[in-house]
Amino acid sequence: MTDQTYQLIAIGLYFLAMLGIGYYAYFQTTSLDDYMLAGRKLSPGVAALSAGASDMSGWLLMGLPGAIYVSGLVEAWIAIGLTIGAYLNWRFVAPRLRSYTEVSNNSITLPSFLESRFRDNTRLLRIASGLIILVFFTFYVSSGMVAGGVFFEASFGTHYLFGMLLVAGITLTYTLFGGFLGASLTDVAQGMLMFAALIIIPVTTVFVLGGIDETIAAINAADAAHNATNPDNPLRRTSLLFGGSILAILSAASWGLGYFGQPHIIVRFMALRSHADAKAGRRIGIGWMVLVASGAVLTGLIGAGYFHLSDRTLDNPETVFLVLSQILFHPFIAGLVLAAVLAAIMSTISSQLLVCSSALVEDLYKIFGRNLSAQTQVLLGRLGVLVVAVIAALLAIDPRSNILGLVAFAWAGFGAAFGPIILMSLFWRRLSAMGALAGMIAGAVVVGYWGNVPELKAQMYEIVPGFIACAVVAVAVSLVTSRRDDEEIQREFSAMEARH
Repeated sequence: MTDQTYQLIAIGLYFLAMLGIGYYAYFQTTSLDDYMLAGRKLSPGVAALSAGASDMSGWLLMGLPGAIYVSGLVEAWIAIGLTIGAYLNWRFVAPRLRSYTEVSNNSITLPSFLESRFRDNTRLLRIASGLIILVFFTFYVSSGMVAGGVFFEASFGTHYLFGMLLVAGITLTYTLFGGFLGASLTDVAQGMLMFAALIIIPVTTVFVLGGIDETIAAINAADAAHNATNPDNPLRRTSLLFGGSILAILSAASWGLGYFGQPHIIVRFMALRSHADAKAGRRIGIGWMVLVASGAVLTGLIGAGYFHLSDRTLDNPETVFLVLSQILFHPFIAGLVLAAVLAAIMSTISSQLLVCSSALVEDLYKIFGRNLSAQTQVLLGRLGVLVVAVIAALLAIDPRSNILGLVAFAWAGFGAAFGPIILMSLFWRRLSAMGALAGMIAGAVVVGYWGNVPELKAQMYEIVPGFIACAVVAVAVSLVTSRRDDEEIQREFSAMEARH
């Protein structure tokens, strides 16, 4: 068999495994609570790996190693910021949000929690947050489908549309039938596959180069060769500070602020068996994240030394992970490594599809509809997944569309619109419905403006001014409009705090 045949067999087995998990989860899903939150029965290990895998899309295996390959460790500040943000999210948000969403009318989505938390009879909070989620995540899902099409086109020479539809179809199938449980269990398998690939590649490359000392020497030699041909742009790949101003480093690290407002991540906290599981989930999730981020950084760093010493060339730095796997391993193993890239893409798509579905059904349709049976609610949930997937696929038909550029923009939008509101709703009694709504709008507007002015965007990632604007406006409006005499809100807040 040819090398490509071995790789396609490996990817085919991966696809079958994902469909099998979705088939299993289908029979565990009987209500909308099951479909959207797996009945709040996720173990800390499943929740942690699911949150990590749904967060880390293709940038972890391609974008980050490629950036390190070109610029060195200064690019690692994004990974450092994300790791710190993820830790703080698990430490402070996860246990309180798990408790509060159960206490507050057993809320199963972020918009429904905000409405219940503030007793917002106008339903403006639920509608506004549902629309923000639906619009941004439809484009976010589409960007993942574009990545899937480009992956198959670059790896196997297939037509872009075939690869895009294949990735979209497989992901849609196991998400459509398996729901949140199916997405979470497939995330676990995908997270372990990503973990194995990101550990084995740098370790094997070090072994091939002859050891740690030889690897460091190869990296230094690559830098010396670069500096000889680019005297005005010296490079030291092993320095965290070289090549980056303090403002640039802070801007990169500020990605971590986005965690507090990402609906597809914090929904995992809501699905834990209890708030006490957050501690174990934090240890597992952050341990996994540190290891895979380190593996991605080392892949780019060691890859620079390897390609300098070898007679091979690397036309696209973002393929360093893929090319190393094809050079170092048997084609079947290389196929499993390629599957890890698909795992990163598909785990993110599935999580985002479910959040879009919940926004469409739970937060927009049901508030205007009649009481529905459990079976009807699940059916509507599946139809919501299908509708969003179809729209996203239509947007992804043109691989030249600017959808991929919206990923960082959407991360900033969610982080700035929802992050401060989630934090204050869990820790500050006086946050009001109008304060939350005004802050959410302010954060989104600032991100929208800042992110589209090149001069501002070049100075600072738009999440920072958006996050600050949301927090300031929310506090100012709440101080004017908060109602201290609302006994039901105060009772729920006290009930949540009593658990901690």
